Amino acid sequence: MAERDDELERLMPPTSLEWTEEAQAAMRRVPFFVRKAVVRSIEEFAREKGLAVVDADVVARARQEKEGKAMGGGPAQAAAAPSAEGAETGGQGEGEGRGRQFVNFVFYKVDPAWRRLPDAEREKGKQEFLSVVEEFDQPGKLLILSYSTVGIRADAELMLWRIGYTPQLFNEMSARLNRTGLGKYLTTTYSYLSMTKRSMYVDRISPEHGEDRTRLVPGKAKYLFVYPFVKKREWYLLTKFTRQGMMDEHIYVGNKYPSVKLNTTYAFGLDDHEFVVAFESDYPADFLDLVMDLRETQASLYTVRDTPIFTCLAMPLRQALNCLG
Repeated sequence: MAERDDELERLMPPTSLEWTEEAQAAMRRVPFFVRKAVVRSIEEFAREKGLAVVDADVVARARQEKEGKAMGGGPAQAAAAPSAEGAETGGQGEGEGRGRQFVNFVFYKVDPAWRRLPDAEREKGKQEFLSVVEEFDQPGKLLILSYSTVGIRADAELMLWRIGYTPQLFNEMSARLNRTGLGKYLTTTYSYLSMTKRSMYVDRISPEHGEDRTRLVPGKAKYLFVYPFVKKREWYLLTKFTRQGMMDEHIYVGNKYPSVKLNTTYAFGLDDHEFVVAFESDYPADFLDLVMDLRETQASLYTVRDTPIFTCLAMPLRQALNCLG
């Protein structure tokens, strides 16, 4: 590489906000010929969020939002989806076979022996784990968001939210992670598989919420609350009009909490449960109040199980791995 090319590789474009050294280091890993545009995009994201400092977390959240929109675009993106996608999602159903995503929430717990390893060995294991995730967290492969549950759950310490168009990639990535230095000390304590699907219920209060839910656009909040749930068989024997009436009440309560975003995915026949829901919010108190209010709705009578429930803290993967020890 010529000296001038080497200078370009190290160059950080002019910025209008304050950037931490870690955030700048992340930008230097971006090809220099698109680095200026990426920096501008991240600063626009930060200003929209009212942030004056760009750190590694802001870089990660901006990237997640951009990739989420790319995966969750409109009809043009759906039409451009890989042809293999249709084969993976199976039949067309109600015209929604194409473009639907596979979703996986996988939770890990580290063996305490990991923390007794020499610092250099732990660092090597974390870097191997991080490299595998970065290899799969690419357009055309998977969208991966990382969360820590250290200090919150006793049975899980790390969660990866993986979204893609084929479950084979979940398998391939997990097999690779198992062979890393860190992976050898990790136990998968929970793993939930589901798919996206259009809701059959109509939101009459806020019709704009009836967007195409076959694609998720996640990663905009500090907290993620995840749980699987199962309904009673009696629920499915009710008429569609009866269920819509109960869901009108359910939706009304949900719309009282605009700070809480709901992501509903479906697992009928794919896993032990029927649904997996993931709520995003910057305000845990709002989510707590929402759940309490939903307990008083008629539809809640038809819930068989809605546990375990996980409170997850969004953070860059490197930071989440450091929380492990």
